[in-house]
Amino acid sequence: MNIADIRKDTPGCTGKLFLNNAGASLNPKIVTDKIVEYLQQEQVVGGYQLAAAKDSEINEFYTEVAKLLNCNPENIAYANSATDAFFRALSAFTFKTGDVIVTSNDDYISNQIAFLSLKKQFHIDVIRADNLPNGDLDLNHFEELVKQHHPVLVSLAHIPTNSGLIQDAAAVGAICKKYNTWFLLDACQSAGQLELDVKKIGCDFLSAAGRKFMRGPRGTGFLYVSDKALDAGLSPSLIDMRGADWIAADDYKVQPDAKRFELFESSCALKLGLKEAVRYANTIGLQNIYNYNQQLIERLRNNLSALPGLTLLDKGSNRSNILTFTLNDANLSDVENHLTVNNVCYSVGFRNFALIDFNKKNVDWAIRFSPHYYNTLEEMDRAAEIVREIKKI
Repeated sequence: MNIADIRKDTPGCTGKLFLNNAGASLNPKIVTDKIVEYLQQEQVVGGYQLAAAKDSEINEFYTEVAKLLNCNPENIAYANSATDAFFRALSAFTFKTGDVIVTSNDDYISNQIAFLSLKKQFHIDVIRADNLPNGDLDLNHFEELVKQHHPVLVSLAHIPTNSGLIQDAAAVGAICKKYNTWFLLDACQSAGQLELDVKKIGCDFLSAAGRKFMRGPRGTGFLYVSDKALDAGLSPSLIDMRGADWIAADDYKVQPDAKRFELFESSCALKLGLKEAVRYANTIGLQNIYNYNQQLIERLRNNLSALPGLTLLDKGSNRSNILTFTLNDANLSDVENHLTVNNVCYSVGFRNFALIDFNKKNVDWAIRFSPHYYNTLEEMDRAAEIVREIKKI
């Protein structure tokens, strides 16, 4: 990778230390240019007319995402966010009293709330597998739960938003295949920083965000739907004219591919922007991105771990480009003010964002740094120096 060229393609990385890619990353210039160009044409041509004229280019979105995930374009649906994609997949299951969802302690807050909402509505059971002492998912316990409870669905966050842990998604996929259980993988933090091969992972659904490490625009995402799920007739609980054909007064027929999970109305401009972001990542290569990112995060982790009074919170034998920490006896507002004054872009996680994890760690808040491949090793040194200055340590 040519970091100088990548930074040139990323105007927003100058003049600041951007470490919030787990929140919303900086777009490559080509992404913004494509969106603006489309909107400028749309105001002159008209929404429907331009969409028809650009149909071939818009449909390249499916090809690029399929390349990213090692599947066919027919397995891909566009969504308005990772949560939108996740909820559409979740709605494909008709739950009844006594049904079980098996998940982890580390799933994303919105996913956990969705499970609890289903529990209240349909009286299902939500069962979470244990973690090992090092933070990894206890795969033996996970398999015991699947074997014992025969869950309707297994759901897993590939990388929790509140820590750098990378879950062993392929091992979970193998367990689900062994017991013939549907598997929904939340890849909102892994898409764009890890290679994602849905055939190796063995998931039936995969949801992802455009705005995070994928470097796409906000308000975008995508959903992978396996051939197995399509052939089984799984479809979202509510479908419109995009996802189905009205074939009789009292009947409809769902689309044969993953587009049954789409809605008719969406932003063509944002869809094209996300396509360009995925193409940008595909061109660089996800393995190249991962390799360089590991250099960045190790440099940052080593720098911060040398600071007395700072506690790194991330566990797990395999960790990503998300790093969380607290400063002993520090006031959060003072920490935030210092980072902001020094033009550091970061985010804060609070206890209610990851209730189980933060209760275990006994923290009320954590600073989250999440560098990406347009950052430099020198910036990782500078970040640690800025943190050092907070308490003059």
